[in-house]
Amino acid sequence: MTTRRNTLLTAASLAAAGLTAGPARAQSFPDRPVRLVVGYPPGGNVDFTARLLQPAMSQALGQQVMVDNRAGAGGIVGTDLVAKARPDGYTMLLTGTAPVSIFPVAMAHLPYDPLRDFAPIGMAYRVPIVMMVAKDITTRTLEEFVARAKATPGGMSAGTAGIGSGAHLAIELFNAGTGAGLVHVPYRGTGPALNDLIAGNIPVVFDQLSSALPLHADGRARIIGIASASRSPLLPDVQTLREAGLVQAELSTTLGYLAPAGTPAPVVQKLAAALAAALADPTVRERLTSLGATIPPASDITPAYYDRVIRDELDIYREAVRLGNVKLE
Repeated sequence: MTTRRNTLLTAASLAAAGLTAGPARAQSFPDRPVRLVVGYPPGGNVDFTARLLQPAMSQALGQQVMVDNRAGAGGIVGTDLVAKARPDGYTMLLTGTAPVSIFPVAMAHLPYDPLRDFAPIGMAYRVPIVMMVAKDITTRTLEEFVARAKATPGGMSAGTAGIGSGAHLAIELFNAGTGAGLVHVPYRGTGPALNDLIAGNIPVVFDQLSSALPLHADGRARIIGIASASRSPLLPDVQTLREAGLVQAELSTTLGYLAPAGTPAPVVQKLAAALAAALADPTVRERLTSLGATIPPASDITPAYYDRVIRDELDIYREAVRLGNVKLE
């Protein structure tokens, strides 16, 4: 009887320890460096953002945030790595739009599910997609541009960084909303598309604002439309796509932080608080806003808000994929 009683007491003690271990670990988190996976090589906008926010996030957490570039398959390799990582808060992901909002609706087989396999931490910022025209295109308004596109025999060509990019899907939504009939021309990246635009080899390119701003500023090309909720303070004279009649007119490159599903909520909240602290840093804010980024208010740098953003973007891009019959391998 005594042996049985001791066994039951031991089991109860272990169970109680298990119940308190999670909160205790969350309270002491982090007690070692945190790995931040970036699914792209060094030098791109996601890697740039990771390294820009890294010092302030490290300071807020009291531990070093270590950037780990795991490039491959357009961000899928790094994203899948985090989806399968231990859910303890010591591995997180900084991602762009494609791995979590476009690939899941445009690819038949993906090794992760963006809603099932991740715990959102918070959105860092958005950079809206813009329409740029070559400098010899004389139309000044979106209405004039749409009329000219409709009158172009065979349709007006519009370049993007590639098939299935956010810019490509923006063209599909633009065509559906305006009847412009733009013909998508995919390039192997942003650089070649913009070079052809500057040379006058293609009349229109859709790209993100940060890439387009320098060309607009020095007159090598001209931004005539922006896919944001309101006009950009950097381009107050440029119309929004909503002003051209598009119902779905908010399209952007969205960057945000994710943890593996099952990461304890208090740990996720600590990571979100560190992100909010980093985005409140004046140097960080000035650098991002100068590139056309829209940083959410502090009250929206939360797991719940970023979760809604991902779900909304999945719906938007699912419709764009359907309209363009886009299929990615």
